[in-house]
Amino acid sequence: MRLDELPHSNKIEDRRGESGGFRMGRTGGLGLGTIILLCLVGWALGINPLYLIGGAEMLSRMGGSSQEHSQPTPGSARTESPSDQTGEFVSAIMGSAEVQWKEIFARSGRTYEAPTLVMFSGVTNSGCGIAQSAMGPFYCPNDRKVYLDTAFFQEIEGRFHGCDVGSKGCQFSQAYVITHEIGHHVQNLLGILPRVQEAQRGLDTVEANQLQVRVELQADCLAGVWAHHAEEKWRLIEPGDVEAAMQTASAIGDDRLQRRSQGYVVPDAFTHGSSQQRTRWFMTGLRSGQVGGCDTFQAEQL
Repeated sequence: MRLDELPHSNKIEDRRGESGGFRMGRTGGLGLGTIILLCLVGWALGINPLYLIGGAEMLSRMGGSSQEHSQPTPGSARTESPSDQTGEFVSAIMGSAEVQWKEIFARSGRTYEAPTLVMFSGVTNSGCGIAQSAMGPFYCPNDRKVYLDTAFFQEIEGRFHGCDVGSKGCQFSQAYVITHEIGHHVQNLLGILPRVQEAQRGLDTVEANQLQVRVELQADCLAGVWAHHAEEKWRLIEPGDVEAAMQTASAIGDDRLQRRSQGYVVPDAFTHGSSQQRTRWFMTGLRSGQVGGCDTFQAEQL
């Protein structure tokens, strides 16, 4: 992946190495009673409770008011562009996404407001509650920030085998992870996330999960849209990059993760989509470069 010509973003908040300083609220944004109930439901249905809890936490993060969650306390966060290799990489991907999404929004008469990306280590506060590395990267619509523990990049290479360790293609895989979360920000600006949140309130867990899968697959497609336009402008894609990104998309599909953790697959517990679905929708965005081609909510087949 060629990074030399990519613009850098100044909307990076570097909290790596900051000294704790957070107030604990509800565990993962969920009450203890809710967690116990989900465990009982999982036991009754034969579904791993961790998947039900994970889906509920996502809905809680999307739907909760920022006043309901822990608020950041002053710390040692650095707001200037980080100068280490990882920080510069993240800044370049964010910068390129800002340029592309501003242009895409402008074509339809809209104004794009870029999100901030928070780099942290281990645990930090977000507008959606406590952010922990075990949760993976996520977008919080309450404060319009992307949260990324950069150790997740090592998870992609190592535990998930999402790309060949040490290969240049891993950078494009990492860019896919970041731009997927920016895709959620695009969904928020377009009003998609609030509409989904409203619809999920009247659904049971399985139906809410099915709707969430469409949200996640659309974000995969929007990451592909970024890659399409970034390639046109900067010619950043090198041989093996797309294959590495697809290897990552496949590695973090719900079916692959469930099979790895419990030995079998429960489609009703999917919250992000299968390996095949994630790969297909990223490639849809990459090939077309059209936001309109990412309408997973109208697609008959995911």
